[in-house]
Amino acid sequence: MTRIAIAGAAGRMGKALIESAHKNPETSLGAAIVRPGSSLIGVDAGELGNVGKLGIAISASLIEVVDQFDVLIDFSSPTATLENVKICAAHNKPIVIGTTGFSAAEKEELLSYQTQIPLLLSANFSTGVNLCFKLLDLAARVLGEGYDVEVYEAHHRHKVDSPSGTAVRMGEVLANALERDLDKVAVYGREGQIGPRPKETIGFATVRGGDVVGDHTVMFMADGERVEITHKASSRLAFSNGAVRAAIWLQQHCLYQQKAGLFDMQDVLGLR
Repeated sequence: MTRIAIAGAAGRMGKALIESAHKNPETSLGAAIVRPGSSLIGVDAGELGNVGKLGIAISASLIEVVDQFDVLIDFSSPTATLENVKICAAHNKPIVIGTTGFSAAEKEELLSYQTQIPLLLSANFSTGVNLCFKLLDLAARVLGEGYDVEVYEAHHRHKVDSPSGTAVRMGEVLANALERDLDKVAVYGREGQIGPRPKETIGFATVRGGDVVGDHTVMFMADGERVEITHKASSRLAFSNGAVRAAIWLQQHCLYQQKAGLFDMQDVLGLR
């Protein structure tokens, strides 16, 4: 049984993670952490996650509950995640990281801990999305230069980053397979008289509105045909269930074998 702690428990993903950790037969919820000063401190974590009372009070500090979990799942903020990874490193705790928005310097600091403990980072924890990453790599290599490539994504009105981390990761997979530099060929918006589409372009289109959990489509377009690879998430449980699966994998494949390193969902799913 893997005991899981959840940082960022007050957020949408945090609540879904509480539900996933509680319902998975291989895991239990060990702790839930929110930001200092939150009105949720002391509230039963099970009630926050809509799974009933679990007798686990929400905490404001990871260090207070460091003996209550085996693996941390962190969907909080860059600043909080960097503090949490220091604590995990000091106590030999693996960490699954879904936090986004790191600056280059913050990302460098975060990755430095891979020599001490297992770190698992992913742009998206959905099993289906990670399968799509593999399919996109295959499709791009097979279809090659004869197809124009465009990435479309849609999310709820509250999402603050654009394009989504998943869309960017899709672009990275495509650029790598096509041997292109994404920084040079990515186009994140079109307006006005911009001329014909350059052949090497990888375009991104972003939609925001309503309560869309997450839609992603990559289109490979040539004269006479179009190939589309699409993933649509209808619930955040698609992501939280994947993150819990990742936590179990970290404990079984890394903690027990005393392996530090950097991993992602492709490792968890055996898609390398």
